[in-house]
Amino acid sequence: MSVRIDIAYEGELQCSAIHGPSGDKLRTDAPVDNHGRGAHFSPTDLVATGAGTCMMTVMGIGAQRRSLDLTGSRVVVEKEMSTGLRRYIQRLVLQVTLPAALAPRDRDYLEQIARGCPVLASLGPDTKVDLTFDYR
Repeated sequence: MSVRIDIAYEGELQCSAIHGPSGDKLRTDAPVDNHGRGAHFSPTDLVATGAGTCMMTVMGIGAQRRSLDLTGSRVVVEKEMSTGLRRYIQRLVLQVTLPAALAPRDRDYLEQIARGCPVLASLGPDTKVDLTFDYR
């Protein structure tokens, strides 16, 4: 299945993107440390956001299969960029918080699903991923 996303350069290092199936729109800006104003998510911020939301989504799918409620679960993502001439996401730190009431077998199940997230699987070998789970 393919999804069309139409992207327009708006000038001053900003872009707008329209999600074909829904018509939803978002904007990006270059980060302050790379000639931008940081007024919107940067493209690499969207990758980091995609990793966190993808993990929550696939865990949500798995939770539905077992009739588990993950409402209120959270992911905090910290993105670290390389400092050399070649800019890339050097490291993503993801802290997942899930309900304390989950049984150990459900915890293991959801953690395995999270590690198989398609966005994480799409990252290059130079991007280090630190993933931790907290149950509250």
